Amino acid sequence: MDIVINTAGIDKFLSLPPDLMFWAFFANFGWIVIGIFFIYGTLQVYLLWIREKWAATHKNVLLAIDIPKANEQSPKAVENMFTYLAGAHGSINFFEKWFEGKFQKSFSYEIVSLEGYTQFLIWTPAEYKNLIESSVYSQYPDAEISVVDDYTDTVPQHYPDEEYDVWGTEFMQAGSWVYPIKTYKEFEHQMGPSETQFKDPMAALMDLCGSLRQGEQLWIQFIVIPIGFDWVKEAEKEIDKILGRKAKAKPSLAMQGVEALGNASEILYSIWGDVESSKKEEKQKTMMDLNPLEKRRIEGVHEKLSKLSFEAKIRVVYVAKKDVMNKAKVANGMVGYMKQFASLDLNNLKPDIKKTFTKTVYFRQVPRLNLKKNKIFHAYTARSDGRGISPGIFNIEELATLWHFPVEANVKASLVQKAPGRKADAPSSLPLASELTTADDSFLKTGIFLENREQSNTYSEKSPSSLEEDSSAPPDNLPFV
Repeated sequence: MDIVINTAGIDKFLSLPPDLMFWAFFANFGWIVIGIFFIYGTLQVYLLWIREKWAATHKNVLLAIDIPKANEQSPKAVENMFTYLAGAHGSINFFEKWFEGKFQKSFSYEIVSLEGYTQFLIWTPAEYKNLIESSVYSQYPDAEISVVDDYTDTVPQHYPDEEYDVWGTEFMQAGSWVYPIKTYKEFEHQMGPSETQFKDPMAALMDLCGSLRQGEQLWIQFIVIPIGFDWVKEAEKEIDKILGRKAKAKPSLAMQGVEALGNASEILYSIWGDVESSKKEEKQKTMMDLNPLEKRRIEGVHEKLSKLSFEAKIRVVYVAKKDVMNKAKVANGMVGYMKQFASLDLNNLKPDIKKTFTKTVYFRQVPRLNLKKNKIFHAYTARSDGRGISPGIFNIEELATLWHFPVEANVKASLVQKAPGRKADAPSSLPLASELTTADDSFLKTGIFLENREQSNTYSEKSPSSLEEDSSAPPDNLPFV
């Protein structure tokens, strides 16, 4: 029996001109591509809807953090705060994600300057309020934490506006997130008194915040999302890439079947036993073979791997009245502040010019600019971790470098809100109010109170003549000549 394959249709298709060939292919198979995109888009819209529905059942609170005066705690204390925050991470299964809408909740660590008055705040889901308070009090026992109203409600919520204007952007890692930025440890040196050996990079930001005039507001937001440890494998792949190690590719199901048949045939009859492999394995690099830049990068990645990490994004919004607005001062100041953390051989931070930066060129500039302004403004007020650019990964040392309370020995910021003073508990020996309701003075018959009363009685029993006599007599312990 002969099998005949009719290739007339294929020959006819291949003989068509390129433009007709494209439309013919699209008419026969294009619906598959369209169907895939439609299903994917529908799933994303559904997931967004069910997440918003689940999030609407939860409340959030905004906490104002006031640290005591004369703060001497280094950013290491805030690093410990972020370590404690990792306890908010939880696993979500398939059913919870697609049928209940659950997702990993995020936190917003903020620095806000309202007309020159600077405040540190933390936006948190209400169920994690105690977790945030514990993380702060464990490092700053004398701090004051209070629930405050959302400051973003004090300005117009839609732009353009007759009185106010807005500028904003998000900052992103210039290189791969596996490489760290410059951290607070690199701002320390051994010259001068010990209290001034740490040159706090927060000084530049506090100076910028303090320079705002009436009608100006600067909002800085660090969205922090707890994550697991899957990111470690990606970082290790980068190290293997530098060392020239080739990742072992997982064989496909077909290749596994062929290998199984080959292994079974080798048991019955040795076919390839006498054949030697002529393939030479490439020599892998060692640390001695690396140049200084490669060594530096491997050390940087290992340093980042050694600590807990979070997904995070940085968002900045500047709102001001049009007659006092100074975009150049704030934009240049924020870029300069972020450039302090640039490690040019590893990583640095730069503004996201393409997507979130409130600037447009070429056609339809004004409508596109207003759209960008409203997008970043509402992304900030919603403390959204999904809008804008994708979040990067920062470890706790990097986050503590970017957001920490200024060290007062290095930063002279008079308009930063601080706790009025150190608080202490009352002495345990003080009498209770309930004990003072009666006229009974039995509490005076114990301890130091009894001793004081006996001394006062002794003095009162002495006659005036004896007192005068005692005062005229010289002390017994004077030396004789």
